[in-house]
Amino acid sequence: MDNANKTKEYPKFGMKDKISYAIGDMANDFSFIFTSSFLMVFYTKVLGVNPAVVGTLFLISRVIDAFADITIGRIVDTAKPAKDGRFRSWIRRMAPIIALSTFSMFIYGVQDASMPIKIAYIYVTYIIWGILYSSINIPYGSMASVISPNPDERASLSVFRSSGAAIASIIISFLVPKIVFTSAVVNGVAAQVIVPVRFTIVAAAFAVTSFILYRICYSFSVERVQTAPKVSAEGTTIGKEMKAIARLFFSDRSLLTLIGIAILLLLSTLLVGTMNAYVYPEYFNSTTGLAIAGIFGTLGTLILAPFAGKIASKFGKKESGGISLIFAGLLYAGLYFTHVQSLTTFLTIIFLANLGQGYFMIIIWAFITDVIDNMEIKNGVREDATVYACYSFARKIGQALAGGLGGYALTVIGYQQTAQVQTEAVKNGLYQVYTVAPAVGLTLAGIILLTIYPLGKKKVLENNAILLARRDGK
Repeated sequence: MDNANKTKEYPKFGMKDKISYAIGDMANDFSFIFTSSFLMVFYTKVLGVNPAVVGTLFLISRVIDAFADITIGRIVDTAKPAKDGRFRSWIRRMAPIIALSTFSMFIYGVQDASMPIKIAYIYVTYIIWGILYSSINIPYGSMASVISPNPDERASLSVFRSSGAAIASIIISFLVPKIVFTSAVVNGVAAQVIVPVRFTIVAAAFAVTSFILYRICYSFSVERVQTAPKVSAEGTTIGKEMKAIARLFFSDRSLLTLIGIAILLLLSTLLVGTMNAYVYPEYFNSTTGLAIAGIFGTLGTLILAPFAGKIASKFGKKESGGISLIFAGLLYAGLYFTHVQSLTTFLTIIFLANLGQGYFMIIIWAFITDVIDNMEIKNGVREDATVYACYSFARKIGQALAGGLGGYALTVIGYQQTAQVQTEAVKNGLYQVYTVAPAVGLTLAGIILLTIYPLGKKKVLENNAILLARRDGK
């Protein structure tokens, strides 16, 4: 039996574990989803910063965050666990800090400063937030693999995590447009305009909410699988550690394939998320549409959540996930080619596409634990946080590309950040970017998952049996 990996006696895994883990991702998303969905709007419409400048900031910051993820993952894996757990302790320490950092990015009073000061402000606060967010998100994500050694129970954690994110997303998507936008007539044209101070008020409320939710997650989570810290060899330097991580990164086809899929998904979904706050108010002249779209984006997740685990167990995560992504991609392609004018029709198709996309997002975190198991079998050592950090690294690269592309796309199509009303050409450009990116990205991700990713249903069950035998000393 491997003494570095052993399961102690703890209260039986149950609903409390699932709910507390879901609440942790709600806490994450009152910071992450709020920022991802509305920070560019705040920067461009409130502070008046050029979209290309914002896009460059997002690109640079996410690349920095990607390396921060790797570094933090390594620290978590090699540090001696605290008395309250290897991963829980990070949530306790970082919760108040990330809450304050989230608030710091939405201070509307900066709108009266000179442009150089505005640019310095957004660079400093956003880059700091990204690094701090890594320091809580990496331990939180890694914690799933030690709450339970059972793959079905961990799949249920993935389902509840996605459900928690869905609840936070619905609240954010519905409330923020209704609070920060107001209807007005500009030069005889109906328009949706922003009330700047309301952004700061919402940011303060979400910061407090996220802190409270983090504390709940921390208080009720249990780390059942105890692992010894990974010990670096004497004389190991940061450079050698990074080379070791690079070897880990490229040594396993399942990890590498999942990373490629993650980048495609993030290019698709985050670009759509960025464009949401522009397409509905500008193209459809409807903040109600924006609120409904946000709800639809997660309503499908809530509908599928009770059944996702059973579907994944019966058909396999790889098999069912690939089909769901292709289904969603084809629906977006239909929107692109038909150029729908009706908001009702558009939202209906978006809802159906979100069912396909949402199913995969529900089970995505269970893929990570499958990869961790697979690499433990191959390498003889379990590196939860490092593998999770490698995956998060890829996500940050995808976020960097998506954030940069979002800002650059707005500039290319001629978006005017100081104009209350955009031209028809700009409105059509917003629609095209919004639909073509997920059409290509989701379809391609589904094909890669079905044809290249190696951990199908049969292989996952085999790996689980091997690890259980090892831990039982057989």
